[in-house]
Amino acid sequence: MPKTDKFLKGRLLLDSGQLCGSFFQRTVVLICQHDADGAFGLVLNRFAGHNVGDMIVADLPDSLKTCPLYLGGPVQPSALSFLHSDTFVPDANVMPNLSLGHSLDSLMGIGESFSPTRKLKMFAGYAGWSPGQLEDEMKRKAWLTHPASLELVFDTDPKELWQAILRQKGPLYKLLAQMPEDLSQN
Repeated sequence: MPKTDKFLKGRLLLDSGQLCGSFFQRTVVLICQHDADGAFGLVLNRFAGHNVGDMIVADLPDSLKTCPLYLGGPVQPSALSFLHSDTFVPDANVMPNLSLGHSLDSLMGIGESFSPTRKLKMFAGYAGWSPGQLEDEMKRKAWLTHPASLELVFDTDPKELWQAILRQKGPLYKLLAQMPEDLSQN
């Protein structure tokens, strides 16, 4: 097995049911960077309860102000990250046609450009792992992996994302998807 196969960049991590009571309970995390120095990911299904315009004081284009803001993770909740896609993104840095950005200038450029096929998702904070930490969590089976797709990142209802992916994974995972969040209600 080549060394690069152990890295999860461009894959989704799903709570395997072992993360009850933590920030990551029932989350889906897109791994945007992963190498020997650690990993960086964004939680795709935690809505912050606000639109971007409610939280960022910069003079943003109207098209960005109304975008929902997601909690990308518990690390640096004031840090802004965004995922963007279009028909063709030549410098995509997460997976084909999907790029991660952090710069307000880049975000403004995306917001001011017009493209009917552009997709954008913005995040406050991120999920981060130090060297070897994610690998240890994988060994403990805290996470399930799943191939990422633009449809799952942008088009699947975030409230249903975790359950929808688990149902795709087969009968054993369907049961996990149907379990109540609070097991005392079972």
